[in-house]
Amino acid sequence: MNIKSQQSTNRLIIWQYRVLLGLIVTISILQNRTVTTLFPIPNNHPQRFVLHNEVHARASYILNLPVRASHLALLLTNDEKAQECQHLRTLCERFGVNPPEKDADHFIATFNAFQIRWEQHGEFSTYSFHVHDTTEDLFAGPALKKVPADWLSQLTGQVIVAAHATIVAATDVNYQENGDLSQLSPYFAGNSIIGSKVTGGAASVFTDFRIHNDGFSRFLIINHDLRTAQAGRLLQRLFEIEVYRVLALLAFPIARKLYPVLNQCDRQLYSITNAMTRTDNDDARLLDELTTLAAEIENHISSHHFRFAAASAYYQLVEQRVSDLREVRIQGIQTLGEFLKRRLEPAIKTCASTSHRFTQLSKRVSNSSQLLRTRVDIIIEKQNQGLLSSMALRAKMQFRMQQTVEGISMVAITYYAAHLIGKISETLHIIGWKINPTLIEGISIPFILVIIGLSFKRIHKIIANTTE
Repeated sequence: MNIKSQQSTNRLIIWQYRVLLGLIVTISILQNRTVTTLFPIPNNHPQRFVLHNEVHARASYILNLPVRASHLALLLTNDEKAQECQHLRTLCERFGVNPPEKDADHFIATFNAFQIRWEQHGEFSTYSFHVHDTTEDLFAGPALKKVPADWLSQLTGQVIVAAHATIVAATDVNYQENGDLSQLSPYFAGNSIIGSKVTGGAASVFTDFRIHNDGFSRFLIINHDLRTAQAGRLLQRLFEIEVYRVLALLAFPIARKLYPVLNQCDRQLYSITNAMTRTDNDDARLLDELTTLAAEIENHISSHHFRFAAASAYYQLVEQRVSDLREVRIQGIQTLGEFLKRRLEPAIKTCASTSHRFTQLSKRVSNSSQLLRTRVDIIIEKQNQGLLSSMALRAKMQFRMQQTVEGISMVAITYYAAHLIGKISETLHIIGWKINPTLIEGISIPFILVIIGLSFKRIHKIIANTTE
C-alpha cells in the first residue's frame, strides 16, 4: 500500500507541475498580447519569450525521499542523437505515457515503478532513473533494475559515465555525525571514502570515485534535513560532477600522446632556425621544411582544438558544481572538492599546457617562415637589381648602336639622294640646260643632310609622344 500511495502522490506532483508549466506559458502569451497593446513599444522579438523561459526549461527534479537513482551518460554521434527520441517514444508507448515532442532535447516522465529524466547535450546525453524506496543492501537493487532490460539494451551511444546513488536517512545505515566512518566502508567495497556535509549541513555525501564490479560508481547520500527540491538539485549536481569530470579528462590521453610529437616539432624548429644563422645554407630547402612543419602543427591544432577547449569548459563546470555543494569538512576524510582538485587539476593543466605550447610553436614557425621569406625576398631583389642593371646596360648599348646606325643611315641616304640629284642634273644638262651637274650635286648635300636630320628629329618626337 505504501508503494501505491507513493506512486499516486508522484503522479499528482507531476500533474501539478505540468499544470503549472501550462499556466506559465498561458500567462506569458497573455503578457505578450498585453504588452504590445497597452504600451506603445516596438513589437517583440520572435524569440523573446522562448529565450526568457529557457531558464525554466530544465527545472530541478522534485523527489520523494528515500530514493534510489541510476545515471547514464552516453557519447553519441549525430545519427544516434536522431534515434534517441524515437527510442523514448517506444518506452512511453509501452507504459501509456505521453511521449516527448519530436525536436525535444529533454524529457521528464513517471512510469509504473520508476521515473526518468532525459537530457540531450552537445556531444552526449544523460538518463536519470529514480525509484522512491530503499533496500537493505543499498546498491544491490539499483533503480536501473526497474527499467525494462530489453529497452536498456537498445540504447544508442557509448557509456562514458554510469553511477548509482541512494538517499537514505541516517538511521537506515546507523550513521552518527562525528562517529566512526568504517561502517560505511562495506558500501564501497572497502575503498577509501571521500565525503563531506553539503547544502548547509542538510545532507552528507560519500563516494570513492571508483567503478565497482557492476560497472557503476556510487554515491551514498545521508539525509539530515533535506527538502524534496534540495534532494533533486543535490543528485543532479553529483551526477553532473561525475559526468563533467570524465568528459574533461577525455583530452588528457590526447595530451599525453601529443607530448613526444610536440617535443619533436620543437627540436625540428630549433634545427631549422639554427641553420638559418649560417651563410652556407640552402634557403629554399629550409623554407620547404618550415612549410611542412607548419602544416603538421596546424593539423594537430585543428584536429584537437575542440577537445582541449571542451576540457577547459567541462573543468569549469566541475568547479562550479562543487562550489554549489557548499561542502563542510568531515573530520578524517577528504572533501569532494579537495579530491577532485588534487587529481583533476594536474591533468587539466597538462591539457592546457599542451594546447598553449602548440599555439606558441605555431607562432614561432610563422615568425621563422616570415624571416626566411624576407631573406629569400632580399636575395631575389638583389638578383632582380643585377638583372635590371644588365638590361639597362644592354639597352644603353643598343641605344648607342642605334645612334651609330642612324648616323650611318644619314650618310648613306645623303649619298644616294645627292647621287640621284646629280643624275637628274646630268639629264637636264644633256637636254640643253646650262648647269654644272657636279656643282649641283655638291651644293645639294648640306640641304639633304638638314632635311634628313629634321626628319629623324620629328620621328623621335613622334615615338616619344607615343610611349608617353
